[in-house]
Amino acid sequence: MATIYDVSVMAGVSLATVSRVVNNNARVSDKTRRKVLAAMEALDYRPNAIARSLASNRSDSVGVLVSQLEGPFYGPMMAEIENVLRGAGKHVIIAAGHGDEEQEKEGVQFLLNRGCDALILDVEAVPDAYLVELCQGQTPIVLINRYVTGIDDRCIYLDNERGGYLSTRHILSLGHQKTAYLSGPLYKLDVQQRIKGHQRALEEAGLPFDPELFFEGDFHEGSGRAGMEYFLRLGRAFSALICANDSMASGAIAAALEAGLRVPEDLSVMGYDNVPFPAYISPKLSTISNPIDKMGKMAALWVLQHVYEKTGTSVTGKFMPELIVRDSAQARD
Repeated sequence: MATIYDVSVMAGVSLATVSRVVNNNARVSDKTRRKVLAAMEALDYRPNAIARSLASNRSDSVGVLVSQLEGPFYGPMMAEIENVLRGAGKHVIIAAGHGDEEQEKEGVQFLLNRGCDALILDVEAVPDAYLVELCQGQTPIVLINRYVTGIDDRCIYLDNERGGYLSTRHILSLGHQKTAYLSGPLYKLDVQQRIKGHQRALEEAGLPFDPELFFEGDFHEGSGRAGMEYFLRLGRAFSALICANDSMASGAIAAALEAGLRVPEDLSVMGYDNVPFPAYISPKLSTISNPIDKMGKMAALWVLQHVYEKTGTSVTGKFMPELIVRDSAQARD
């Protein structure tokens, strides 16, 4: 098995020069770099990753902690993170926190113990104070899908209050005055912000927030169905349903159709997130964009810029939602 010494002899350079080429150090001329790479290829030399990380004080790996691994929401985010980092010669280690404080903290510690050069965190349950303290450590941290005061320069997030406002304002602009609201888990900050935007739109229109026409779901299709069934049992009149994500909207539409309601003729429905499938169901779902894939890309670019000193890319922290008008909501007769 070839060693770094064999490469240095064949290339006619020092061991330090070979090490600089292996670690992609800029202080090597193109001519020398080509000689070393040619020798490595001829000898079939494979640098030891552990030895390389010890030499460079870097592992060339980035830890990513996400809330969950299943569903249509987080896949595009992880794909963009991996695509950007792999393109820069870095690797991704992924852990899941499942929206639980202890599991999120365990996931963070797991990634730190693996010697990751930086962490990209999508966390929901850990408190802000924990994240502020974490950012004071040696490992650079960037947050995705969350804003924390005091470390705002490390936050990649969506203006969810505006998203909730846009969703409800669109429904009200169609003439609907009796609306039901299907929420996500209330402990989540983005859920609270969407509700705040919903209430602001109602207040501007001079309409009250009706706590009876409110159901807390869990962001999955089953809770969308359960929420719709609850509203129907309640027996209260409403002409529009505003949902905190597309999956719950899909479940709610299924339950409404099974109950004999027509969408949007009898019931207008709004979603949130603009994941891929709502554009293909019938009726096509009106929703709010949540560009989680672009936020994932931006978090990866933040790491390249702040950790690996890759310049030339500007990093945007705050993303603005957009209204996506399709077929599931129509004007009230």
